[in-house]
Amino acid sequence: MRTYGDGCPIARALDFVGERWALLVVRELLLGPKRYTDLRRGLPNASPNVLSERLRELERAGVVRRRKLPPPAGARVYELTDWGLELEEIVVSLGRWGARSPTPPGDAPIVSADSVILALRARFDSAAADGLRADYELRLGEDRFRVDVADGEIEAARGNADQADATIETDPDTLSAVLWGGRSLADARRSGTMTIDGDEAAVERFVRLFPIPEPAAAVS
Repeated sequence: MRTYGDGCPIARALDFVGERWALLVVRELLLGPKRYTDLRRGLPNASPNVLSERLRELERAGVVRRRKLPPPAGARVYELTDWGLELEEIVVSLGRWGARSPTPPGDAPIVSADSVILALRARFDSAAADGLRADYELRLGEDRFRVDVADGEIEAARGNADQADATIETDPDTLSAVLWGGRSLADARRSGTMTIDGDEAAVERFVRLFPIPEPAAAVS
């Protein structure tokens, strides 16, 4: 492992997670274990060799571990250790900071479903959810997430909703565009990139729960 050779705890932390793709691997595991193929799907721009190398480094550092799921699955998955899970606050805070960049975002698509769900957690506006009690199921490609809103709080996790008031089926980039890119629900549905089943009023309320952060002042 390369090192900054600096005893500062910040430099020490970057020794563990400062390599390219390392924190994005952590991002992909914050919502639960994944198979290698799932990680490849969430990080399609990372080459297989680089992704494998990052996983080995994170495993040696004690951030990630591998385990075999019990039968009948039997698959091997990667998951964060307890210490690795402590990175959630850091990753989410980094996302909040990046969202406030004074430079407009580029045209790169959102490819990771997990990144959108983490953004929901980070940008949730409890005041906008006043009086709302609703359970949602988000179907983002092959991924399923349940999002529960009640008492001004949000819970978002991997898996199907038991009794969803509304189900939204789309892709991460379309959902991101509707929530933060100015695209309307009507346009997304008209194009066929989003379908809604259930309480449409609850969905209209849902998209107003995650305001865009105010950008930082640009340097003149």
